[in-house]
Amino acid sequence: MDVKMKLWITIGLFFIFGLCNATLNLRVKRSIDLSATHPLIPDARLPKDVVPTNYDLNLAFDLGEEQKITAVMDMNLTFNEKADQISFHADRSLELDDRKITLLQYVNKTDGVILEKMPFRRADYMPKKNVFVIYLKDDYPKGTLSSLQIKYETYLWQGSEGLFKGNYQNDGQTYEYYATYMRPHNARKLFPCFDEPGFKVPFTVSISHPKNYVALFNTPVINSEDKENFVIDHFEKTPPMSSFTFGLILTQLQKYNYGNSEDSAITPINFWATKSEKPESEALIKETYKKTVAIIEFLQNYFSAKLPLSKLDLVGVPNFSPMRPADNWGLLIFKESELFKKTYYGLAQELAYQWLGSWVTPFWWSDAHINKALASFLASYTVIELDNGKEFNGKYPMTVLYSLYYEFSKRYPHSRITGMKQETTSFKTELVIRMLNYTLGSQTFKVGIRSFLANNHYGTFFGDDLWNHLTKQAHKDNMLDKKFIVADIANSWITKDRLPVVKITRNYKDKTAKVEQKVYLRERPHDVPEQDKMLWWVPLVIIREDSLDFSNSTPYVWMEKQREIQISNLPEEDKFIIANPEEIGPFPVNYDERNWELLSNYLQKEEGRSSIPTYTRAKLLHDAWNLAYAGDLSFATAFDMTMFMKYERNHIVWNPIFTFIDHIGRHIDMSKVYKKFETYVRVLLTPLYEELGEAKENEENWKNDLRSLSKTFLCRAGYKPCIEEAQKDFKVWMDSTDPDEGVP
Repeated sequence: MDVKMKLWITIGLFFIFGLCNATLNLRVKRSIDLSATHPLIPDARLPKDVVPTNYDLNLAFDLGEEQKITAVMDMNLTFNEKADQISFHADRSLELDDRKITLLQYVNKTDGVILEKMPFRRADYMPKKNVFVIYLKDDYPKGTLSSLQIKYETYLWQGSEGLFKGNYQNDGQTYEYYATYMRPHNARKLFPCFDEPGFKVPFTVSISHPKNYVALFNTPVINSEDKENFVIDHFEKTPPMSSFTFGLILTQLQKYNYGNSEDSAITPINFWATKSEKPESEALIKETYKKTVAIIEFLQNYFSAKLPLSKLDLVGVPNFSPMRPADNWGLLIFKESELFKKTYYGLAQELAYQWLGSWVTPFWWSDAHINKALASFLASYTVIELDNGKEFNGKYPMTVLYSLYYEFSKRYPHSRITGMKQETTSFKTELVIRMLNYTLGSQTFKVGIRSFLANNHYGTFFGDDLWNHLTKQAHKDNMLDKKFIVADIANSWITKDRLPVVKITRNYKDKTAKVEQKVYLRERPHDVPEQDKMLWWVPLVIIREDSLDFSNSTPYVWMEKQREIQISNLPEEDKFIIANPEEIGPFPVNYDERNWELLSNYLQKEEGRSSIPTYTRAKLLHDAWNLAYAGDLSFATAFDMTMFMKYERNHIVWNPIFTFIDHIGRHIDMSKVYKKFETYVRVLLTPLYEELGEAKENEENWKNDLRSLSKTFLCRAGYKPCIEEAQKDFKVWMDSTDPDEGVP
């Protein structure tokens, strides 16, 4: 038995005996956003028998010692059903008093409509809930129209919910600001309202504030009243919107406007940032303005819909305390350093929410992950189209996908951090949307999204509304069999905290193959309950060596939640196939040993590496190793799939290698085979590291990352120049007259 085979068998045994529970050290494109895992959304939903049709809100800020807001809320209400009470949200801090409540009914008389009092028995908070109920003396019939006025006082919140106070330093001075953060249900902390996303109502707002502050709201100021010590700003009436998209800020920031004309193709844009005399600061703002215009123009073209607002303010506040931007409709508030980043993605995502989330809104938070996933996918799509995805450094969607492979292949997903569940569900949904964009065709997908927006704008939607529009368009364009519906496809992925693995076993003699799907389990033992009942709609996109065409993402066949199917008309026995190229769907693929061998041999040729795209090369490598970890593939085959890496120079393909080396190295450390494994690492990495050479000024980030990782793992593996460098530094330190300085 040769040394190479002994190495394979020994490493395989380590993993077979369950020593493969290491944590993936993946650098994900976006970190897990725990701030996005909202506090528990209350189960108490408001009844729909009485609903609002308009809000008129007056806020008067007293920024003296009391830091108090005096407010008046006027609501117009409609009775959808017969009712004897009116329920709405109001935080207990508002301390509503029934003596300051006026309830009137619109009554038709011969000489016109008049307002009459609607008597009520009492008004109070529901026990242990932030729901206020007015108990009427009589039942009022369906169709009743009423006006509810509530006068109250409230105070600023500590922290970053509702209306809060913050401060920042600029040029040695301290500046204070007052801003709102209403997600997911914090509007009730500032004013009484129907604080659920399904209630979309126009707001008419006026704000009284000190003259040394500027008040910004969702809409522009239409007129101002100049008083002795304060200003009253009256704002344009908003379109119908949910309470969580309400936004305001009182600020002393400086306005930057770069000249949108009224007949411009995009909504006028204003930037607000700290005052600075430095030319580079304004240059950065101008650059961000140009990026914003480019993103909005791209999204407007994609949606075939102009942003339906009369202005858009982007505010950069130093030390803005919320973890993520306040994506109010028409008023985006960022931490200043986040707004003026040199990248596109964060800005594109927040701008996408102006259409998806504000203009078209999930009816309830249970569908918010679909909204977020669609906005995130389109933000990534925008970045790739505008900037060729440079900021992703080639890692989208791979690092997100690989982290999901790892999480969902555990025996107990999300067992360590329960807050990860919402985020990983959103990531998975984003990848399902990406899969649909490929398999339905990008044009069909885009037209389906346009139809979805056109039919739901200024309104709300359920998750199936999106899928139904995509189904209709896909059927129209003949991109999906008439008996298939997108909702079935999407829900088979979204409703499970698992992902499938597909295995293709070819019969080379008759050019057929057996295709099987099962739950992908990497962590042992594979004893997950009900795994035999889990099935997915899997698109089988197949690439053949005898007709390589990676531009065609139309499925060869769909696995319709079937455990096993047969496919035919495959190539000759000396030609490979590749399923799920470019990670079209979020699932790994296994093959029979012969097909893996054909792939390994092909990739060792220059022609082979150049004809198989980068993401597909990375996928083949990643799938082989993870299937070996899972016990579904021999380690001999997995090692064979790394043979082409001595010629590979693309950093995207190299990224998985370092994780694999780290896993194996930690598990076989101190074993007899470890020295042979170190030799393998040196042989694999030395040509790459030496070709990268010394760091150069202004070189691409990926080169620096690749050089650093290569050196790290080479040094661990006993690379001679590393040892010599360490010995040299050690000698300098030992010979130093002051060894406490400059410890190597």
